[in-house]
Amino acid sequence: MTTTSTAATSTTGTAAPGRHTFGRVLHRETVAPRSPWSHVLRRGQVLTVVDLDGNQAVDFLAYDAHDTANAYSAQATLAEQGSVFLVLGSVLRTADGDPLLTVVDDDVERHDTLGGACSKESNVLRYGPHTWAQHACADNFLAELSRYGMGKRDQVSNVNWFMNVPVDPDGALGIVDGISAPGLRVSVRAERDVLVVVSNCPQVNNPCNGFDPSRAEMVVWSGTTEDEGAA
Repeated sequence: MTTTSTAATSTTGTAAPGRHTFGRVLHRETVAPRSPWSHVLRRGQVLTVVDLDGNQAVDFLAYDAHDTANAYSAQATLAEQGSVFLVLGSVLRTADGDPLLTVVDDDVERHDTLGGACSKESNVLRYGPHTWAQHACADNFLAELSRYGMGKRDQVSNVNWFMNVPVDPDGALGIVDGISAPGLRVSVRAERDVLVVVSNCPQVNNPCNGFDPSRAEMVVWSGTTEDEGAA
């Protein structure tokens, strides 16, 4: 089962030469700026998220496809790995410690787990009441979750692929200019059947998207690892 937004375009094909691949391309889709996307990954399949234009944050939720109450937990994931950032080898876990996804390829130094998803409420608090009408990741998540009979109570903590949120020794953090670049990617392998939900972040009030939201690409692979050269 695949659910996509009308703002995305879908094709199939093969990876660009010289990049790590993971078997056959089952689905390839370009997600427009500010748009949502979702897909059910079968166990062993791999999802590659590509920052097509550079400096774009991609907000991300994950659920056990057969028991959506068993969802990604930032707390359990960070406690298990002993780090606040996701890197190559990180395992995204549920509150019970069950593995959902493993980071199997990564072009970027680290990915955020603390910044959360932008919403109308957080925009107003951070940037002023004039931002209330602006579209936000929370809106994207709710729209996409509704396709699966899910709602606001089902929206859990999220990952922010490519987003740069450094943490100071005193615990202070901030959203700063991104460390990604056009064409960089991160790939996760499903450790069970997993529903993934994406918001291609519409934020324009901080530098997580370079103040100019851009495209992201989603590539679903069959899961057989092949190496066509260095990433």
